[in-house]
Amino acid sequence: MSPMILNTIEVILNGLMAGVMYALVALGFVLIFKASGIFNYAQGVMALFAALTLVGFQTGQVPFSHLINVVFGTNYHHWSSGINSFLAILLTMLVMVGLAWLVERVVLRHLVNQEQIILFMATIGLAFFMEGLGDLMWGANIKVLDVGLPSGGSFWWEDVTREWASEGSEYYGMYIDVLDVWAAGIAIVLVIALTIFSQYTKTGRALRAVADDHQAALTVGISLRTIWVVVWSIAGFVALVAGIMWGSKSGIQFSLSLIALKALPVLILGGFTSIPGAIIGGLIIGVGEKLFEFGIGPLIGGATENWFAYVLALIFLMFRPQGLFGDKIIERV
Repeated sequence: MSPMILNTIEVILNGLMAGVMYALVALGFVLIFKASGIFNYAQGVMALFAALTLVGFQTGQVPFSHLINVVFGTNYHHWSSGINSFLAILLTMLVMVGLAWLVERVVLRHLVNQEQIILFMATIGLAFFMEGLGDLMWGANIKVLDVGLPSGGSFWWEDVTREWASEGSEYYGMYIDVLDVWAAGIAIVLVIALTIFSQYTKTGRALRAVADDHQAALTVGISLRTIWVVVWSIAGFVALVAGIMWGSKSGIQFSLSLIALKALPVLILGGFTSIPGAIIGGLIIGVGEKLFEFGIGPLIGGATENWFAYVLALIFLMFRPQGLFGDKIIERV
């Protein structure tokens, strides 16, 4: 094959990997929207908060150490040299479950059957609160996250693809980040597990019932408080996975919370109520922006990845606002 064809294949593969990373964040939005009808603006901050907490446990950092030292005049920053990644992930998951309980206890229980805009504004406030809380707990400095996942290019894949080039051509093989491959595998497992949970378990059916009508769900004996704690806990787990993948790739910094903005076009394409749609939408966005940058970017000055996804989402809103897999809403008057 010619180097141009091989380069195009490489762009598509890297686009698929990037799309999976977007889809990991979009999954959290879909889960909460399906179960409660809430567009959770705080999902990106949840990924940031989970990643910060994980690094804090890994390094043995004392939460709120800067505040404690200022108030009491101490110089105490670490309670140990750190713990292994597996135990740190388990402890972080417990923190996210506790956070889900607090969200239900302090915020959601007072907003039952309220207008969607009120619930949305509540998640905006929650996002800013969690971002400030993460800063106070763990500090604002950039952190390195390492959970043992391999990263960097695959030399094996480069050697294999180098043989595909036409004889005599200067081609050095395709670059594929191993971390992205791991993210793709983890996302596939998550999607399968969440789809089975949503469709074939009693709790999953209760989640959908709560999304349809809060009051009706209460009248048939479904505990709204329990359902919201469950779904926010699951979304917290998804945020933790997304935070691990993005944090391992680019480090833990407060700009990590902005990955939620990248998930918006994914949701528009796939639909706000579809778990498989989040994955398909992510893949379309990932491949589309990479191919557009590769083919059209050099002709118009580059940097098209910053806006391509939003233009594509705008086009979808005009012709299919419910997305590829979303439920079409029909209101009878």
